[in-house]
Amino acid sequence: MTSGKNGLLPPSFVSNLQNVLKNRKLEKPPEEEEQKHQEEEAKIEVPAEQKTCIEDLERNEDLRPIVLVTNEDGIEAPGLKCLVEALVNGGRFNVHVCAPESDKSGSGHCVSVRQTLVASSVGIKGATAYEVSGTPADCVSLGLSGALFPWKKPSLVISGINKGSNCGYHIIYSGAVAGAREALMSGVPSIAISLNWKKAESSDSDFKEAVEVCLPLIYAAVQDTEKDLFPKGCLLKVDIPTRPSANKGFKLTGQSTLRLTSNWQPVTLHRHLAGQYMSKEQSLGIQLAQLSQAASAAGAARRLNLRRKNIEVESVGEAGKQETQSVAVKKYFRVEFSEHEHGEMDDDLDYGALEQGFVTITPLGLTCNAQLDTCTSVATWITTAIDQDAPASL
Repeated sequence: MTSGKNGLLPPSFVSNLQNVLKNRKLEKPPEEEEQKHQEEEAKIEVPAEQKTCIEDLERNEDLRPIVLVTNEDGIEAPGLKCLVEALVNGGRFNVHVCAPESDKSGSGHCVSVRQTLVASSVGIKGATAYEVSGTPADCVSLGLSGALFPWKKPSLVISGINKGSNCGYHIIYSGAVAGAREALMSGVPSIAISLNWKKAESSDSDFKEAVEVCLPLIYAAVQDTEKDLFPKGCLLKVDIPTRPSANKGFKLTGQSTLRLTSNWQPVTLHRHLAGQYMSKEQSLGIQLAQLSQAASAAGAARRLNLRRKNIEVESVGEAGKQETQSVAVKKYFRVEFSEHEHGEMDDDLDYGALEQGFVTITPLGLTCNAQLDTCTSVATWITTAIDQDAPASL
């Protein structure tokens, strides 16, 4: 590079340099730019409601109503999956799930006493979920305890969607109804939802239709619990007809006397062991190992009992056979329920209305008080029984 006279820089270079310096003077330091940006944002007026929403999001808090979901068919059941997916996609609720790790159908309101339960986290998109090694009643009790979740009282507990109706006397055996009842006992509004599943007609896709049918009821229930307008002192038992999309509407019903006929079948020891272990969700190798171990233990027990005075005999059950007192007999039975149900078909009761295609809503309370005429009859009997003279001594 050659310089001009007096060792000065070339005029073109000086001109370019002056332009660069001039532009740089116009540019403010990053700190000043950030400060100016913050001042401009502060001048923008944000509506109070929107500002509150932004602050909540910044604190990462979810202020949506909390809904707790459980069931009796197990956390992998399609009824629960469809329900949770719809609740999450709706975006209205903060959805939590606490459900049995396996099928607990027919468990009733059984609770696990003197047992340690295991709650394992499960990945369900959009929800906080745990599977529990207990009954539906255990799951709801644990979920509401504050020990598992950071809250104690959700807006609503939903039990379902159950595979099979819960009409009539079914509610006594039903783990799904028990889950809702456990919530009611804790003062939390609850709904038990069931689909009238029929082997020859139903498929898993029916659960999606069942969800669409009951979603408006769920939305209304949560909205009214927030306003303290939801019915108190009862849970709502909802039964959805076999073809959900073809339902005739909602109908308030009473509880019928529907019941299933139980059929007890005698089984062999090997079938008992197979049914006991094969029903568990384990690998075949583990099942066979447990089966072999159990059979060996049974054989060892028999050999040990041979040395004792009282001999234990394992056999297939036989009706009407009188055993001698010196022999302790162990028999094995399995119960099977008939598909033919017996009970009232009144249009105003759950079973009759459900079979006609209505979505039945049956309020259920916690007390089991008898009807007024029955109470009158009992009062008369008690009076008579107490007034009777004591029986003469023998």
